[in-house]
Amino acid sequence: MYDITPCLWFDREAEEAAGYYVSIFDSSEILEISRYGEGAPLPAGTALVVSFAIDGRKFMALNGGPAFAFNEAVSFYVNARTQADIDRLWAALTRDGGEPGRCGWLKDKYGVSWQIVPPILTELLSDPDQEKAGRVMQAMLGMGKLDIAELEAAAR
Repeated sequence: MYDITPCLWFDREAEEAAGYYVSIFDSSEILEISRYGEGAPLPAGTALVVSFAIDGRKFMALNGGPAFAFNEAVSFYVNARTQADIDRLWAALTRDGGEPGRCGWLKDKYGVSWQIVPPILTELLSDPDQEKAGRVMQAMLGMGKLDIAELEAAAR
C-alpha cells in the first residue's frame, strides 16, 4: 500500500496556513516543520515544508514561491453531518478574506477550494423519484452555503 499525501504549494504562507487548518478541524495537529537554511531561495528559518494532519489525514504545505496558484480544479470535500457543522466550517473557512461560492463551494483566504456538504445531499440527489431529486438539485443550485432544512423541504 502507498502512503499518498496531498501537498499544497504556497508562496510563503505554508506554516500560517497549516496552523489555520488545524485550528478549524478537530483531531488535527502540526506534525513536523522543516526550514530553509542559508543560501536557499527563501530566507533562512522560513518554513520549507510543514507536515500536518486534519482529522487524522496527512497533508503537506510547501513554501515554494509565487510560481503557482490554487484553483477550483482541486478541492477538499468535507462531509459536514449537521447544519451546525456546516455553519461553523463555512464561517471559519471564509473568514479573513475567504470567498463564499455556490452549491457548498468556497475558497479560503489562501485560495484553496473546499466543498462543505452534508451527506444527505447525495442521498436526496440519488432518489429514484426524479422529480424529487430535481427539486433538490434546483434548491442546491440556488444556495451558497448549503442548508439541510431547505434541501429536505425541497425533497418534500
